[in-house]
Amino acid sequence: MSRSHLPIGTWGNVRSRAERKDNKGKVVAWRAAAYFRDHDGHTREVTASAKTKTAAEHRLLTKLRDRATIAQAGELSSTDKINDLIDLWIEKFEDRVADGRRSPTSLTTYRTAIKNHVRPALGELLIGEATTPRIDRVIGTIKRNAGRPTAKTCRAVISGMMQLAVRYGALTVNPVREVEAVESRPKDPPRALTTEEIASLRQQLTTGEAARQADLPDLVVFMLGTGVRIGESLAVLWSQVDLEAGAVQITHTMARVPGQGLIRKAPKSKAGERALPLPDWAVAMLRRRHAAGIRLDEPIFADSLGGFRDPSNVRRALRRALSPVASTARRDLVLQPEFVMCGVAA
Repeated sequence: MSRSHLPIGTWGNVRSRAERKDNKGKVVAWRAAAYFRDHDGHTREVTASAKTKTAAEHRLLTKLRDRATIAQAGELSSTDKINDLIDLWIEKFEDRVADGRRSPTSLTTYRTAIKNHVRPALGELLIGEATTPRIDRVIGTIKRNAGRPTAKTCRAVISGMMQLAVRYGALTVNPVREVEAVESRPKDPPRALTTEEIASLRQQLTTGEAARQADLPDLVVFMLGTGVRIGESLAVLWSQVDLEAGAVQITHTMARVPGQGLIRKAPKSKAGERALPLPDWAVAMLRRRHAAGIRLDEPIFADSLGGFRDPSNVRRALRRALSPVASTARRDLVLQPEFVMCGVAA
C-alpha cells in the first residue's frame, strides 16, 4: 500500500543532523529538513541550517510556515471568519464596478445591507458554520425586522459571498441555494395618468413659486413625455436631443455615490441605453428652453452654474411642491402609485 499524501500546504516530520564539525570534532553547524507538499501537489524537501540544532529547526519551521502562507494565498478555509469572506467579496465587487461591469449604486446598496444586517448576523461565524438552516433563519429574521426588499437584497449578497467561498475552496456547495426565496408582495399594476391628472399636475407645478424656482414644471413635462426616471432626465445633455426629429437619446443616469459624490453613470445594461420619441408638447418645451441659450455639453435641466443636479434634491423639491399643507388634492396626487413611473416616490 502506497504512503498517503500530505495535505497541500503541510509538512512531515522534521529531521536534524550535524552538517559540519570543527577540527576537534565539535558540531558547528546543524541541518534541519522536512518534506513539504506544495500547492501544485509536488512534495519537496525544505532545509535550513544554523549553529545549533534548536536554531536550525526553528529556522526551518519559519520557512515552512512562510511557504504554507504562500501556498494558501488566494484561498479561503472553512475555519476563516465570514467577516474575511465579506471583505474579499466587497473587494471583488469593487473591481467589477471599476471595470464597468457593476453599478456603483448597487455597491452602495450592498454595503448598507452588509453593515446593517449581514455582518451583525454572520460576520463572527466561521465560513464552515454557514449552514443552510442558519442562513435561512437569518434571512427570515431580516424579513420580519426590516422587510421583504431588504431581506431579498441580503439573500442575494450572502449567496454571492458563498459562491466566492466555493470558488476559493472554503466550501464545496453554496448553502444559500436551498434557502427559501424571498418573494415580493404583488403590486397593483401601473396605469398611465389621465389627461385630467396631467393637466392638474402641470397646473399645480406652474402656479407654485417654489416649484418654478426649482425648475420643476419643465422637468416633469419631460418625464411625462418620455417616461424616464428623474436621474435619467437630469443626465441628458443638449447634444442628445434632436428637436427636428423630435427624439432624445437616454444613455446615462445621475447618482450620488459615497466617496465619489455626484456622478453621471452608464446604465447597468445596454437595454438602458435607448432612443425615445418626444411628443409635440415636450418638443415645444425644449424649443423654448433652447431659444434661451444653451451649450451642447450642458445638461438640459442644469443647476444655476450649468452643472448636473442631484436627484435626491429634486425629489425633495417635488415632494414639497406636491404636498403643501392643507392641500388634499395635491397630497392625493403625489401618492398616486402611477406617478412613480415618472421617478417620483411618494
